[in-house]
Amino acid sequence: MRSRAPPPPPPPLPLVVLLLGGWASLCGAFYLPGLAPVSFCDEGGEKAGCKSKIELFVNRLDSVESVLPYEYDAFDFCQDAEEKRPSENLGQVLFGERIASSPYKFTFKKNQQCQVACMKSYDPENTNDKNKLEFLKKGMRLNYQHHWIIDNMPVTWCYDFGELHKFCNPGFPVGCFVASDGRAKDSCTINSEFNKKNTYYLFNHVDITITYHSAQNENWLGARLVTARLEPKSYKQTDINNLSCEGPPMEISAEFNSKLNLIYSYSVKFEENNNIKWASRWDYILESMPHTNIQWFSIMNSLVIVLFLSGMVAMILLRTLHKDIARYNQIDSSEDAQEEFGWKLVHGDVFRPPRKGMLLSVFLGQGTQIFIMTFITLFLACLGFLSPANRGALMTCAVVLWVLLGTPAGYVSARMYKTFRGEKWKTNVLLTALLCPGIVFADFFIMNLILWVKGSSAAIPFGTLVAILAMWFGISVPLTFVGAYFGFKEKPIEHPVRTNQIPRQIPEQSFFTKPLPGIIMGGILPFGCIFIQLFFILNSIWSHQMYYMFGFLFLVFIILLITCSEATVLLCYFHLCAEDYHWWWRSFLTSSFTAVYLFIYAVHYFFSKLQITGTASTILYFGYTMIMVLIFFLFTGTIGFFACFWFVSKIYSVVKVD
Repeated sequence: MRSRAPPPPPPPLPLVVLLLGGWASLCGAFYLPGLAPVSFCDEGGEKAGCKSKIELFVNRLDSVESVLPYEYDAFDFCQDAEEKRPSENLGQVLFGERIASSPYKFTFKKNQQCQVACMKSYDPENTNDKNKLEFLKKGMRLNYQHHWIIDNMPVTWCYDFGELHKFCNPGFPVGCFVASDGRAKDSCTINSEFNKKNTYYLFNHVDITITYHSAQNENWLGARLVTARLEPKSYKQTDINNLSCEGPPMEISAEFNSKLNLIYSYSVKFEENNNIKWASRWDYILESMPHTNIQWFSIMNSLVIVLFLSGMVAMILLRTLHKDIARYNQIDSSEDAQEEFGWKLVHGDVFRPPRKGMLLSVFLGQGTQIFIMTFITLFLACLGFLSPANRGALMTCAVVLWVLLGTPAGYVSARMYKTFRGEKWKTNVLLTALLCPGIVFADFFIMNLILWVKGSSAAIPFGTLVAILAMWFGISVPLTFVGAYFGFKEKPIEHPVRTNQIPRQIPEQSFFTKPLPGIIMGGILPFGCIFIQLFFILNSIWSHQMYYMFGFLFLVFIILLITCSEATVLLCYFHLCAEDYHWWWRSFLTSSFTAVYLFIYAVHYFFSKLQITGTASTILYFGYTMIMVLIFFLFTGTIGFFACFWFVSKIYSVVKVD
């Protein structure tokens, strides 16, 4: 077990932060369970809607040291003779979840002690056995974790870390490894008997405790399961007919020279606890995760940045800009007009169509699609519809929304392209429908090939790939064409001032008003708002921790929108005052440069936080990171562009131009 530092105490907070954070915590804690409650009764007392048999399902195994997850069947564990696989939604398939039934089956309220699950034998003369055992050792060496499910609830392994905190992990390790230098890795630190050099210790026994809430004084039958916990143990069993579940640990030497028998066993006991309600049965897992206190730093940090930026915008745009407009509108004589300076001087060029207007309009269309998709997904998640209990719902919702939002993408792209005086409307529509999704799909397809070659459970089946392509070309592309049709039918957006025929020469710029320094500076503040939240998102993806703080995430999302808008507007104003009217692309790139900082942070996270080994895992990590960076690039750039577009249109509409 890797040592974890205890979480810091919550900082003292101003009233406004407490109010916002309280709402965020409420959103984060409230959720709708993924399945209807199931009632359990004693054996022989089954009635309609009440059953006695409890099934344990197994999910994929994953590791913080490898990006490659594997199906339970890939390892030579005990398997169900009549294996059943529940139907999986699109999100579960894309995340590589592979749920199957197991031979661990229980009867409600029937305690069992030291029961045999199965026995596996390995012969060093058999090549197939050698390969199976080697793969099992690899799983222990890389700290692969089981993920078991009872009644749609993760079976957790709870252990103490620090003096006052208990951590409940929705998974437990296959085993652990003591290196040749005697260093105990991962879970080998929990038992002093795990001390032989160059030896693997297999957790071949589990003590399972199932807690239930009985229906006393309730209007439903039987009882409902509220927690399922286990404790992994390692016992060297020799006689399958006479198990004791005690004694020395199950050692597997690094050298495989003699025949080996591995006996898997389990014990189960039931406990009643009427203090835990079924609707809040996930809370003990979520509350044990040391996240919430650190979130306050994130909210405080983000709010300070927003208040600073808002103060700057208020001071410059309300005071300075107001004085500018008043002064410009008082000018009557042509002699005074010749003495104009600053942003009014470029009124005849500020709406000159940008270079590469086709590409910019395509980016804006795709960015709008991603923005609406993200907003709706986070809003639904905050309300609780996409809780951890509803497996795969988050990814399913995001993919379906993206497919259905082709119409606003086509409309925005076509309308902006027409405003830029573009004429190649067919190319515009095709690029909007195919360019960015094509890049994402190509990247995803290459990653999937690597997963398929490695035999990982995260490899998307061919049928699902065909279904995704069918959704893209059968639904998203036609909807994009519909949106583009209405976009091109609309008149171009009218600008408040006319554009001169001859472009004005831009004066020599200082270092800070040159394009590149401004773009680089523009991404720092939005990234500062999200980097703490980003740590938890990356943790949930790569360290396989459960993410549930959607209330916090939605709040940070709103703060990110405000920060991107304000930072871009400020820098746009400075550049216009310096008589540089090339603001179209710069407004997009200023806020989208946040994606570059996101990539730099992902690289830092890879080298400082993860223990990922292997070329395939490294390629997969950066392949998936590039998809995240592209999506973030389009989303933040679109926010900055439209904020700046509104600002420029507004200031030039209130000045008198001869």
